[in-house]
Amino acid sequence: MDGITLSATQGLTKLLSIGDFARRVGLASSALRFYDDCGVLPPARVDEATGYRYYNPDQTTRAGLLRSLRAAGLTLADVTTVLDGDEEEARTVLERHRSAVREQQRAADATIAAVLGSLSPSGPYTGRRPDSGADAGTAFPGADTPATRVRLGGAELASALRQVVPAVGQDAEHPVLGCVLIEIGDGEIRLVATDRYRMSMRVLRPVVAVEGPDRHLLVEADALTEVGAWAARCVAVTIEAGPAGARVLDAGGSGARDLPSAEGRFPAYREMLSAAAEPRHRLIVDRSALLDAVDSRAGMSGDAPHGIPAIALRLGEDKVTVSLPDDSNSELLHATCLGDLPVRIGFDPAVLAPALEASVGPDVLLEIAAVDEPVVVRSADQGSFSTLVMPVGLAAPGS
Repeated sequence: MDGITLSATQGLTKLLSIGDFARRVGLASSALRFYDDCGVLPPARVDEATGYRYYNPDQTTRAGLLRSLRAAGLTLADVTTVLDGDEEEARTVLERHRSAVREQQRAADATIAAVLGSLSPSGPYTGRRPDSGADAGTAFPGADTPATRVRLGGAELASALRQVVPAVGQDAEHPVLGCVLIEIGDGEIRLVATDRYRMSMRVLRPVVAVEGPDRHLLVEADALTEVGAWAARCVAVTIEAGPAGARVLDAGGSGARDLPSAEGRFPAYREMLSAAAEPRHRLIVDRSALLDAVDSRAGMSGDAPHGIPAIALRLGEDKVTVSLPDDSNSELLHATCLGDLPVRIGFDPAVLAPALEASVGPDVLLEIAAVDEPVVVRSADQGSFSTLVMPVGLAAPGS
């Protein structure tokens, strides 16, 4: 469906589906959903029955400016100021960001020049990839039943593994938590890992449609770390899975890597996701600034009531305060906060920091349903990746 036509007082307006609008403005559909959640670019209409979003062609200009400012490296809070603030505020934000970009460029030029000056002129890097010795053209072993095959970009698979693998558990009593669940089916590939305190999931779209039956693989995380490093050097890879096992092959034909599987029952993550409550509060903040604030307090964080190290986030009007549980050592960050305010929520820094590190882009979105329910961490630049983080309880300030 290209769009729908609605009667309005100004006449007839043709609304675009989210996919059509995304193609028109050069933004991913996942980014549009993110910007809707953040209140920066809400759709003109949301179908109450299906939840589908529709956009007015008049929103193209705002979307294009939003995309350009994000490409220039502005945080979402600064973008909102430029789009919705007065002219003087917009000018101040843009001049400040331009100065920061110039300083970063000067520092980068100096670093590159120093490294170039230290390189030996022995000859160019050949860029040859090591060959694992496996023949990518051989038939999959034990192919009495159809194998499942799906092709992905090598760098995309490597990126997904870097994001998901850190969420695996290290519990000897539950070895299945030391594995990554790889689900192939419904035209997509899902990678999921959890240590029971957080859960990371990345959804990948294949460059070639899935062939064969749906597959669910439990793969040891240690092996996937090496697979990811190898896949990053491949233009495209094929995941191939059958009754005798699974492997990843270089689509260029130079080698393959095994995916050693494990036995066990992975936690029912889909049920957990479907049972999650709708977020009542949203925090959009500079990802690096929040990560720095969390890391700087990790070594000195006090304990939550149950003895787990904790930090506190207090959401307020256009700001978030990061502190220790007793509100000491606080740092104020500029942010966009949506929902009933104020809200005070606690996290184990050892759990929240990796979730922030695994996200991408300048901003991060925290979706909070309640202070004792899982919090969703995601970013606009990669809506297909999300992490669920369990908060920790906090004692009342001064108690």
